Amino acid sequence: MDEEDISRIRNLTRDLQKKYSKKPSIEKKVDNIKTSFYQRFKNSFESDVDIDPGRLLGLSDGIFGMVMTLLVFGMALPEIEFLTYGDFIGFIYSIAPTFGVTVVSFILVSSFWIYHHEFVKINNLNIPYLWLNIFYLASISFIPFSTTVIGVYSKFFLAEVIFGINIMVTIFLFLLMFRYAYNRGFLENKPSKDEKKYIYNTFFIIMGLTVCVNLLDFKVSSNFIYLFLLVPVISTLRDINFRMNS
Repeated sequence: MDEEDISRIRNLTRDLQKKYSKKPSIEKKVDNIKTSFYQRFKNSFESDVDIDPGRLLGLSDGIFGMVMTLLVFGMALPEIEFLTYGDFIGFIYSIAPTFGVTVVSFILVSSFWIYHHEFVKINNLNIPYLWLNIFYLASISFIPFSTTVIGVYSKFFLAEVIFGINIMVTIFLFLLMFRYAYNRGFLENKPSKDEKKYIYNTFFIIMGLTVCVNLLDFKVSSNFIYLFLLVPVISTLRDINFRMNS
């Protein structure tokens, strides 16, 4: 075998290597199929759905209205009739804590309704956002229950914890819903970085207030739950300050 044959064999080997090295291996083909399926599934799952955002807003308003009504209905009068003024006064004193907590819960639910309309005006939606909004509404719907628990069993710290967890979960789901809508471009008026920071800080303040209320209720007095009445005051002052600076 002369040098010319050896050179021809080398060239043929090089051509074969170039030809077959470009073909992906079986493992690579399987990985590509998996990646392609995952990407197609992800794109389908996150694609916009043909649902009018106004219907979701209507559902949200209906649930907020129902929750506010249930809070008031929780203040039902007893079935027995009071025969003396002293019995009636005793009844009023007995329901005073429940009445106070109901007012607090009503203010909180009203604040969450305002935040929902102010911060998450959407022009489109998809399945993940739809379920985030539903879970948020589910958390709102539990507030009458946790309000009743803390009104009847306010002497137990666990009742305070249940109410605090309900509020914390509601705030967390709202922030998650807002962040997802912001990242997906669903918001009608996409907030600036300063507006986004203002929204996050507002809810972080409410979170911190919730933690403080639970700790003070446990260590000092159950009357510290009325600190939640500061939520609309804080929100209003922060909103005025933000608009003035803007």
